[in-house]
Amino acid sequence: MSHSPTSSSTSLRPIVAAIALLGAAGAWAEQPDVMPTVTVQGAAGNDGLGLTRQNATASRLNLTAQELPASVESLSADTMQARGDLLVKDAVTRTTGLTDISSPGNGVAYSARGFTGNGSIAMLENGQRPQVGSGTATYPSDPWGYEYIEVLRGPGSVVYGSGTTGATINAVRKAPSRISSMEAMAGIGGGEALRAGVGATGALGEHGAFRVDAYADHSDGFIDRGDARHGKVLTSMTYALTPDLDLDLQLDHLEQKPQRYFGTPLVNGGLSRALRDQNYDVGDADISFADDKAVARLTWRWSPSLTISNELAYMKARRNWRNAEYYHYDAATNLVERSDYIAIHHDQEQTGNRLEARWNAGANRVAAGWEASTINFLHTNNSPYGGSSTVTPTGFDPGVFDSPDPLLPNFKTHTITNAFYVEDAYSLNEQLLLLGGLRHDRYKVDRVSLLGAAGFNATLQSNTARLGLTWKLDRNTALYGQLSSGSDPVTSLLSLNLANSNFKLTSSRQEEVGVKQSLANGKVEWTAALYRITKDDIVMRDPANPALSIQGGSQSSRGAELTGSVALAQAWRLEANAAYTDARFDQLIESGSLSRAGNRPSDVPKVSANLWLNYRDNGWRAAAGARYVGERFIDNANSQSVPAYTTFDASLGWNISRNVQVQLNLRNLTDKLYAVTSYSDSQYLLGDRRHAELTVQWRY
Repeated sequence: MSHSPTSSSTSLRPIVAAIALLGAAGAWAEQPDVMPTVTVQGAAGNDGLGLTRQNATASRLNLTAQELPASVESLSADTMQARGDLLVKDAVTRTTGLTDISSPGNGVAYSARGFTGNGSIAMLENGQRPQVGSGTATYPSDPWGYEYIEVLRGPGSVVYGSGTTGATINAVRKAPSRISSMEAMAGIGGGEALRAGVGATGALGEHGAFRVDAYADHSDGFIDRGDARHGKVLTSMTYALTPDLDLDLQLDHLEQKPQRYFGTPLVNGGLSRALRDQNYDVGDADISFADDKAVARLTWRWSPSLTISNELAYMKARRNWRNAEYYHYDAATNLVERSDYIAIHHDQEQTGNRLEARWNAGANRVAAGWEASTINFLHTNNSPYGGSSTVTPTGFDPGVFDSPDPLLPNFKTHTITNAFYVEDAYSLNEQLLLLGGLRHDRYKVDRVSLLGAAGFNATLQSNTARLGLTWKLDRNTALYGQLSSGSDPVTSLLSLNLANSNFKLTSSRQEEVGVKQSLANGKVEWTAALYRITKDDIVMRDPANPALSIQGGSQSSRGAELTGSVALAQAWRLEANAAYTDARFDQLIESGSLSRAGNRPSDVPKVSANLWLNYRDNGWRAAAGARYVGERFIDNANSQSVPAYTTFDASLGWNISRNVQVQLNLRNLTDKLYAVTSYSDSQYLLGDRRHAELTVQWRY
């Protein structure tokens, strides 16, 4: 039986306080002389694109960003802090070509290279990827405790399996270190925002190290009854069992109660400033997510060239919604009509194992592995989601959730996945590096209806490949080209229904060329990429019988991306990126035998761009930036769109002492009224109004 996370989870605040005390004690512990093998990556700071830093997301071979024949980008914790990014999606959408399309229904979601949603853009935490249930992904949500956020644009199926045609986003954790340190943060800001975080690392016995990070926040998001809360505890340790055998453990708990806000109704087809703060959800609305994760990894250095590792992971997610989700403004009556009284529970458990061998000798680096997992998913809902009410635009009683449809377990699925992969980076000479990879994925899904409908079992599989070449013209300049393939599910694998049970995975192909260059001893860095992606086997209506659905649709995108970082003077740096995306349906027939060929897919802007000017000198740092997101259609018919918008942000920081820094973050300086995305054709989710936030950080 499904249950709400809030019924079994307690507040994280006592845990945060306890961890702060633990970290303070551990920071001053006596350090033994014996040191285990611990990998610690330093923060890149405000020092460009990091082309010489190893990238853990685009390859399993730890190639540098310049070596990789792919479009990659990373944001360090220091960069995110300097810009005042308090959410992962704020940071990610400052990278090239990534657009936020998150809503309370899908948790966190993005658009990239013409493809959208959690079925095409994968989100990982330390390389671990929870399978997507009913289109929803809920973490990572905030950047506390992460060293880098890395983004791979384009198909990443060879590395992470299906559902990665548009992009792969990976939050890389801060690693344990035997060098003791502690950090803490507290913030207060507009929208009744309060936040706090602590982190500590240090020695564990004579051969180990630990790290603990905890975070909690609260805000109303400038919306009536918004009342959002988040909290998490991330723990990790590493221990050298023998000189050649390391044990790494990770145990995490996360709780979220996102804003219970499903958008603001359009008035006469546009946004209304008078309704900006209104929340039309019911008074007892509820959204809550709880995620738990445990990881154990053994790493055996068989020889200087061969390393074998085995990683066992367990993930559990509990999600709950109870809301009135659809709103329509009636101009004739000056009333807002509410419907779709939706109650849903998700209970998801995933156990997975990855066995991998890596060979690094001379000119050749190879990784090969086997991944296997089992996922149990239970979906409970009150379909067909009856219930309706009418309220005035302002000054109304929000009422309570009242649906005639009972909340009942609907279906459960049991999914078994197996994948085999191999990746090889071969240095042909000092200038040429050839990167190739192959992967086979197999998914077996068993679905049981809990309401008496027919069940089924389905087997899906895909074979994907990547072949890329990087040509170093000199030490600082590289040209690259790659051919890669990928696959996406036609719907979430864990919630595959009978209508889609006979469909195979969609297939995608990408051609990409690019350049990466560092000039003037790293003072100038820039990358550029041109790409084309095609995706086939999209579900559409059968031209011969519009009542039937078939896999005959296709879509494509081509585009250009440019990213740059320039040190204008000793204390000044300019960072900018821009993406142009020409996406279209090549073949798609929807209800009524309507062809969408030539139309742009929904949620895809043609142009997006970011600009940041940074200053850092004599204990002061400042930044000012702009974000532009072009017009996006909300439907495949291209009949309605979300307007383009530009917002401006700024931050100012001062190092009071060596250990203490105060920073003021300013958001949406012009108080722009804009929509981040749509929730229906009659309601859009609005971006935050102008506000400020003051944070204090301690580091010891």
